[in-house]
Amino acid sequence: MNELSNIDALNRRFGIPGIAQVISGGGGLPKIAVTGPSASAEVYLHGAQVTSWRPAGIEEVIFLSEHSNWQDGRAIRGGIPVCFPWFRGKADDPAAPAHGFVRTKEWRLESVSADDDGSVIVVCSTDSDDSTRRWWPHEFLLVNRVTIGRVLRLELTAKNIGSAPLSFEEALHTYFRVGDAEKVRVRGLDQVWYLDNADGNREKVQSGDVRFAALTDNAYLDTRGPVTLIDPALHRTISTQKDNSATTVVWNPWQQGAASLSDLGDDEWRRMVCVEASNILGAAVSLKPGQEHTMRATFSVASE
Repeated sequence: MNELSNIDALNRRFGIPGIAQVISGGGGLPKIAVTGPSASAEVYLHGAQVTSWRPAGIEEVIFLSEHSNWQDGRAIRGGIPVCFPWFRGKADDPAAPAHGFVRTKEWRLESVSADDDGSVIVVCSTDSDDSTRRWWPHEFLLVNRVTIGRVLRLELTAKNIGSAPLSFEEALHTYFRVGDAEKVRVRGLDQVWYLDNADGNREKVQSGDVRFAALTDNAYLDTRGPVTLIDPALHRTISTQKDNSATTVVWNPWQQGAASLSDLGDDEWRRMVCVEASNILGAAVSLKPGQEHTMRATFSVASE
């Protein structure tokens, strides 16, 4: 079955007339296009990646690079990539793909449904196979449940389906679209210890709001509370809440970082800030056989 026939078959099985369609997206990759009463959104099966969310009456919330790759084995630049089972580089194998292997493979579409409150729920899954065992010798099932409405909620569930314990890092690497990164403030991390990856992972303490004036790549430790992104250029605030997540990553590559990324335009760094629910470093999750873990991230937007 060719890709277009596969997309048509998925749409016949999962599409909801007037609300959700499975269509061809960038590079011919299948995506679920949602046009619900309270929000529109796009979710690619490639990486189970949300690439757009627009609550009714509000401009696009999610950043997506105009230079993104759209092909199997390559990451989509922007959206909400799922990082698993490691974050950044793999500690014991520099040849392994950055941020793990699930963001660059096609997931299965499990269900698309409309809730009574007008929200639309998209569920995708992936599990261990020969391509994942090449890098990581564990048996797992991963499910990404995306609820699209005035609020956007992602629930990432990892289950150990093997016979041995496993440990993993995870992140929902959310790229927020902003008006001007230099004017953005991230509030809610004051007095939190963090590791500054732009400064040799030195341990520091955040003072006041996070502001952006250079490459920023901070992993905030033991932080579980809400964080607010204040965007004066777009006259809005984005609130993020999370559950079962003990670290928060804040990232902007700045001009020099963007110049080294072929899939990010030279000035696109100004229009994005990443604030990421995660469990990385010392907060890595351990599961015994049969156990599962769900990390949740919830986003809402208010105009100023």
